[in-house]
Amino acid sequence: MLQEWDSSSSSSFDEDEVNTRAYPDWTKYRHVIEHNRAYRLDTCREVREYYEQYSTDLWKEGSGYWRACNVDDDNALCKDIGLPENLFRGSRVSDGMKIMVKAVQLRSREYDIVHFLSTCPQRGHPMNHCIPVLDMIPVLEDEIGLIVMEEWSPQWITDPPCCLRVFLGALQQCVDHVVFMHEHHIAHLDISVHNILTDDRGHFACIDYESSQMFDSPISTPQTQVHRATELPPEYGRGESSDPYKSDIWALAVLILRACQLAGFHIPELLQLTIPMLHDHPDRRPSAIMVQSAFDSMISTIDERRLRGLYDHTFKIASSCIPLEYVAV
Repeated sequence: MLQEWDSSSSSSFDEDEVNTRAYPDWTKYRHVIEHNRAYRLDTCREVREYYEQYSTDLWKEGSGYWRACNVDDDNALCKDIGLPENLFRGSRVSDGMKIMVKAVQLRSREYDIVHFLSTCPQRGHPMNHCIPVLDMIPVLEDEIGLIVMEEWSPQWITDPPCCLRVFLGALQQCVDHVVFMHEHHIAHLDISVHNILTDDRGHFACIDYESSQMFDSPISTPQTQVHRATELPPEYGRGESSDPYKSDIWALAVLILRACQLAGFHIPELLQLTIPMLHDHPDRRPSAIMVQSAFDSMISTIDERRLRGLYDHTFKIASSCIPLEYVAV
């Protein structure tokens, strides 16, 4: 159950300061996370056992196994150096489910937005595709919030790629989640292929709300300036303020194009759909609900044979059909 936290009841605070990234001392918060043995952070013993079971390259210098073997205390925490400082791997005690714990500032927009998306009735909405959150633990004395999530895979573009139906289904979930966020006055502001995960069972989820903002509903056209995002729309590059929802639309189009490139699918109808989404002027881009409608209509025009078809490795994407300045890796 998510623990309640009302940021509005707090004393005044600096907006910029509370939205900076947290750099926690995980040893200090270990007892909070493992309270009542609900969750367990990865220890040296558990990391060694994992590598011995699943990896053939045990002694690669810098690997989790190598680091776990260079600590005398089996029960010591073993941080994955491949993760940012504010993330730690672990498991749920009751069933061994792999989890990820993220530390954020307790009064941050991220904590509030994740809490909103992860509580009823939003949590159960079919268009809400945020990563499943198991718990949110406020550490009041340090003003830190610990977000406990299921650990999903970042490899949502399979190799070899899946059939076209599954690929479009993944993109459909991305589009639906953007619509859901915008309907609830949330702009993600860092939509990218790097922020989409999968449970490998056909479900896809959006993560990383560090840059996200939630607006008061009476504000019909809010304006923001974003300086840090994986996919930065051209207006921000020009130093201009912009409608944050239209910034999401631009980034969603780039996500679609990158996904097509990574999976090797050439879908002329889908490329055509992204053209207005990439318009240089934000006010000329469609809304999320318009993109969703166009996407649904597009799928209805694709015949069943194409939807069932697998990627043909002899087929190459026609570079001239894709605005490569947006999708160059």
